[in-house]
Amino acid sequence: MKTLTTTEDLAAFCAAAAAHPYVTVDTEFLRERTYYSKLCLVQLAMPGTDDSTAVLVDPLAEGLSLEPLYELFRNRDVVKVFHAARQDLEIFWVDAQVFPEPLFDTQVAAMVCGFGEQAGYETLVRKIARGTVDKTSRFTDWSRRPLSEAQKAYALADVTHLRKVYEFLAAELEKTGRKHWVEEELQILTNPATYDSNPDEAWLRLKTRTNTPRFLGVVRELAAFRERHAQENDIPRNRVYKDDALMELASAKPKSEADLSGLRLLLREARRGAIAEGILAAVKRGLELPNDELPQVDRSRERMQVNPALADLLRVLLKAKTESSGVAAKLIASSADLDAIAAGERDAPALTGWRREVFGADALRLCDGKIALAAKGQTVRTVEL
Repeated sequence: MKTLTTTEDLAAFCAAAAAHPYVTVDTEFLRERTYYSKLCLVQLAMPGTDDSTAVLVDPLAEGLSLEPLYELFRNRDVVKVFHAARQDLEIFWVDAQVFPEPLFDTQVAAMVCGFGEQAGYETLVRKIARGTVDKTSRFTDWSRRPLSEAQKAYALADVTHLRKVYEFLAAELEKTGRKHWVEEELQILTNPATYDSNPDEAWLRLKTRTNTPRFLGVVRELAAFRERHAQENDIPRNRVYKDDALMELASAKPKSEADLSGLRLLLREARRGAIAEGILAAVKRGLELPNDELPQVDRSRERMQVNPALADLLRVLLKAKTESSGVAAKLIASSADLDAIAAGERDAPALTGWRREVFGADALRLCDGKIALAAKGQTVRTVEL
């Protein structure tokens, strides 16, 4: 198992990889103590049947630059293969504003090829590569050096088995004509907006006890301060204050550090210093926001007149399409999508792109009374009316 610790060695490997049709990629990182993921290891493998064409790259090695890897990422003649790529891509985007293109994600491809929802790497290795994954090093602290031989072997297996998984899934997509389905999905992963973390929108991730505009205004300001402080200091947002403490702050609306000291859920270090100052300023801003600048809850979903019988029929249709196509239901349409369609909305994701081919077109025909559903034994089929 070769570990690359110099830019020159990494450049030599990437130059060799550029002569192949694909390279498999994985990373090991830590995020428990930071806001941004700390990249600790990169695993790469060229096509082959053993470990001789695979390497580990140590980004913590002094003086090593990942620029040769990023040049390979920009090379559109080489497919970059990942499994469940989102967190890996976020690391590379934050570090160098680069995406691996063209990209292939075996988790997405597996859902299209009939392996169920969010098929795990271990499952794909077992079913496709007929191999096993040693899980003993799964919870390694990848920032510690030196890495043991067992840790290196675990990390390398994430890209060596991936070669067979990729080759099988790529062939399946070509055979079924579904390659463009996966490409549509991957456009989301290579969109910078996917990884933008706008502090002013951080409040939208929170579940609130009340939806009055003034309360939401305070919540928005507290969430925005927490996000900015976490980003600037590269610490997890929960190290600033947790969600339940944020809600307690929004309810109590403290005006002084003395008020903060009486709050039950606030961490001790948040009751003084920069965090305390930020909290008090955020609460003040929220309370002073003009009425026309207060956030409003989107109640369009609540106002939807969902036809429950039609929604149930759409669920039956989705199940039938899932079984006939082998595509995971979760990838085609969510429960919210089905309710929206049953309420008359026509901009749901399930009605566009490849999803329209698999499900959306017939869903609209069902809504318009042009087809019906019929059961025969264990099979549900559509019937023209």
